[in-house]
Amino acid sequence: MQAVLEQNESDQTLVTRPDLSKLGVRSLPLTGLFILACFYTLYFARDFFFPIVLAVIFMFLLSPAVRVLKKARIPEFIGAAIVILGMFALLAGVFYEFSGPVTQWAQTLPGLGDKLRSQITKFERPLGQVTKAGEQMQQLTTLGPADQRKKPQQVELKQPGLINGIFSRTWNFLFELMVVVILLYFLLASGDLFLRKLIHVLPRFQDKRKAVQIARQVEDNISTYLITVAIINAGLGTTGAIAFWLLGMPDPWLWGALGALMNFIPFLGALTVICITGLVAAATFPSLGHALLIPGVYFCLSIFEGNFINPWIVGRRLTLNPVVIFLGLTFWGWLWGIPGALMAVPMLAMFKIFCDHIEPLAPIGEFLGH
Repeated sequence: MQAVLEQNESDQTLVTRPDLSKLGVRSLPLTGLFILACFYTLYFARDFFFPIVLAVIFMFLLSPAVRVLKKARIPEFIGAAIVILGMFALLAGVFYEFSGPVTQWAQTLPGLGDKLRSQITKFERPLGQVTKAGEQMQQLTTLGPADQRKKPQQVELKQPGLINGIFSRTWNFLFELMVVVILLYFLLASGDLFLRKLIHVLPRFQDKRKAVQIARQVEDNISTYLITVAIINAGLGTTGAIAFWLLGMPDPWLWGALGALMNFIPFLGALTVICITGLVAAATFPSLGHALLIPGVYFCLSIFEGNFINPWIVGRRLTLNPVVIFLGLTFWGWLWGIPGALMAVPMLAMFKIFCDHIEPLAPIGEFLGH
């Protein structure tokens, strides 16, 4: 009797037990809604996520230096403080060095615009003819005499004062900088603490090993990538500054430093520097050929760096699809502005490594690769 009851109970359990394989979320609409919810969260909570992502990227960049200090018998919490203070000292020196030229160029912007307009006076005649034709067409299509036309009512919107806006942005910047510094220090000082906790939480040995592989490869590849790209960009900025100096460009090291910084944004960064240096050269030099030589030389340098130097030094390990890079720059630039565009490539590289180690996401990693 007991055996029969156990058999019936077993049969009932088999009948009422749900099919877990059918409960997986594989619906395309639900997946789309989940992705849209993630984008919505990243956009409206960017003030929260941006410092975290920036601190993680700087952790990958500075963790090799902390490990070197650890091998020299310096504790991680002291090594993290030394590395962060050294980074801020370097940045403060760079800002102090270029603060004078930047302030000078900011004060000469109105005069620079006048000089630029005087350089393009030869294009004003065709544009004036087009404008005059447009005004004549507007007069023909306007009903009633000119004196009976009613002027449209102007609506003036009062905006916050300039001082309030600057104060608010400065406060937000200082708060985000404080969050980045504190979080970066704890990430560098903790070492492998979070990885050990993650391994302890995961139930299966296979998952533990995969988590270690992903963490090690992300840390090694991203830190190597960031350091290598920083060295390449510094070389590009130095070469560009020397070329600008030889061509007579004022403040050549300022534009070289701008090129080194903006080159962290593929494609768009070099294009921005070409446009800025072209406008400055057009307003500085009387000859149009001399002015066009400045952006032309930097264009050749950026093409050589992007097609030969960068692939040869960085290699194919973290080479991403150019289409994916451009789409990533567009997406993160729209989502988080210029800081998002600066962090787009490291985030894409981390996502590619993660996809390469997760079997269901392997096709996405293959698509992201070159």
